[in-house]
Amino acid sequence: MPVTSVEKDPDALTLTITADFGASLERLWEAYTDPRQIVRFWGPPSFPATFLRHDAAPGGRSVYRMTGVDSGESHGGYWEWVSVDAPRSFVVVDGFLGDDGEPNTELPTMEARFEFSATDTGSRLVTTTTFPSLEQLEQLIEMGMIEGTKEAMAQIDDVLADLASFAADRGAEAQILSDTQIRVARVIRGTVEQVWRAHNDADLMRKWLLGPDGWTMPVCDIATKVGDTYRYEWEQEGDPSTRFGFTGELLENEPPHRAVTSEAMIGMDFPATLNELTLTPVTGGTLLTMVAAYANAEQRDAILATGMTDGMETSYARLESVLGADAAAREPVGAGA
Repeated sequence: MPVTSVEKDPDALTLTITADFGASLERLWEAYTDPRQIVRFWGPPSFPATFLRHDAAPGGRSVYRMTGVDSGESHGGYWEWVSVDAPRSFVVVDGFLGDDGEPNTELPTMEARFEFSATDTGSRLVTTTTFPSLEQLEQLIEMGMIEGTKEAMAQIDDVLADLASFAADRGAEAQILSDTQIRVARVIRGTVEQVWRAHNDADLMRKWLLGPDGWTMPVCDIATKVGDTYRYEWEQEGDPSTRFGFTGELLENEPPHRAVTSEAMIGMDFPATLNELTLTPVTGGTLLTMVAAYANAEQRDAILATGMTDGMETSYARLESVLGADAAAREPVGAGA
C-alpha cells in the first residue's frame, strides 16, 4: 500500500496524505499530468475515472467523471490549475460537478497541493487538501475520501511499472471517452514551444500537416486570435480535382498549452466538430492530446472508420522530422563547436 500516513489537522483545516513509490520522481509526475495514465488510478477500482479534459498548466482546467462499475452511478469533478512547478509541485482548486456539468455548490470546493520529491528508494507524493471549514472537512471524510484515496493510490504502482505503454516512440492512439468524444494522444519529440509554433506557423504546417505522402496543402490560413476563422485545404500533388478542406473558428487560445477550435468540412453539410488541443511537457518531448467532440456516436464512429488516427500518426511522424530540421536551421552558425 503506497499510502504511509494520513494526518487530519482540525486547526489548519487540512488533510495531508503521504504516499511512497518505487518509481522515479519524473515517472510519478507524468502519471499525474498525462490524461492517459491518471485515468488508470484516479478513481477507486469500483468507480474508475474518465478525464475529459486535463490541462497541466496554470490557468488550465481538468474535468473528470467517475462511474460505478456495478451501479452505473456517475460523479463528476474538476480541477482549476493554480500553479505548476514541474516536476516538484502543482496546486489546484478541487471541486465537484453536478449532473449538468456545472460546479456542485452543495459540496465543498477545496485547495489541493501536490508535492513530489525524490527519495532513496524512488519518490514521494504529499497531498495537502485545505477545506473551507471543519464541518466540510468532516463531511468529505464521512463520504469516504480517505478510503477512496487509499484504494485509488493502491493502483498507481502498476501504472508506474508500465513504462512500455507510454514510451516516447509510441504512435498516435485514439481512445473513446464518451458517446460523442474521442482523444488522440502522442508524444512528440520537441519542446512545447516548438510544437505550438508548428501549429501556428503556416510555412511549418505546410510541411507536416499532410497525412499520407503525395499530398500538398495549397491553402493554410491560420486563425491567430479568438474569433478569427481558419481555412485549410489539401490536394494530391498535380490533381486539383482531389482538393478538400476544413474551416472553423478559434474559440480559445492559451499559448503555448491549449487551443480550442470548431471544425467543419468545406462544402459538406455535416455537423461541426469541436477540437481541443493540449500540449504538456513530458520526458522525451511534448505530450500532444486532441479531444474531438462530435454531434453523436454515429458521426464519431464514421470519422474513426476513415483511418483518421493513422493519418494523424503519419503527420505527427513528419512533424518530428520538421521540428528537427527547423531547430537545426535556427541554430546560430558555430553553435556547439
